[in-house]
Amino acid sequence: MTAQLVTVGETLVALTSRSLLPLRHARTLDVGIGGAESNVAIGANRLGIPTAWIGRVGADEFGQLITQTLRGEGVAVHAVVDPTRPTAVMIKAHRSSEHLEVSYYRAGSAGSALSPDDIDETLVAGARVLHVSGITCAISGSARAATHRAIEVARDAGVVVSVDFNYRRALWSPEEAASEYRLLAESADVVLASAHEARIAVGYGDPEQLLDRLAGFGPQEVVITLGADGAIGRAAGRTHVAAPVRVVAVDTIGAGDAFAAGYLATRIGGGGFERCMDVAARVGAFAVTVHGDWEGLPTWAELEQERPDPVSR
Repeated sequence: MTAQLVTVGETLVALTSRSLLPLRHARTLDVGIGGAESNVAIGANRLGIPTAWIGRVGADEFGQLITQTLRGEGVAVHAVVDPTRPTAVMIKAHRSSEHLEVSYYRAGSAGSALSPDDIDETLVAGARVLHVSGITCAISGSARAATHRAIEVARDAGVVVSVDFNYRRALWSPEEAASEYRLLAESADVVLASAHEARIAVGYGDPEQLLDRLAGFGPQEVVITLGADGAIGRAAGRTHVAAPVRVVAVDTIGAGDAFAAGYLATRIGGGGFERCMDVAARVGAFAVTVHGDWEGLPTWAELEQERPDPVSR
């Protein structure tokens, strides 16, 4: 089946210590995968949307783990296998029950060598939504060019372009990110950002002011996620607030990707703007209740059977 949602970006192998102590004292690490764009692909696929991921991996065991895991989750994989570069790694350590440390080893990785030639233009042009993030634009010049090429193909084909700013301070400064975020917003139909990321792009303001300023770049839909306080969005002049959802958060990494997956899957399925936001908030809440970037992403059946409680306003 042709992918209705196509994502582009780098996926990493995730090595995670479950022990509550400094990493140097850990004796075992769980091995998994994680990556903003592939997290979204997995999440949307669990909600019944055929998805595909475009990326680049090393010709190593970690690269095989990534492609096998994604295929096992039903995601169509279009990955170049690079024999000259390693697959990137991230390491997560629970220093305490309150603090999770994340380190990335992605310099010179296969994913950072993503280039415009790696973009399957037929796949992108045949989708209903292309989803990209600012992370890919930050990891290298060639990966940034690949992102812009995918957007160009999508726009030429009338495919909806979704952009998640997804700021990573280890990859670039706020000043470097700001100009790129504004450029991405000009090319996007849907913009997703945390309040912090939105302020990087457009300066200080409350959530409604941030919506106004981001909408001024041209996207049809803008959503500002507010963490435990829910989300606020605007489309066609209408503002909607998604109520926060009460859960016990175990691991918040990947929460924004879960929100994006819920939003885009609902949108592709024909849901209106308000429903897209409300479902996205619920999907994000489910995702943070377990360890892992994507393991807690729900199916529709799980969303219907176990509804997290909205916080009363």
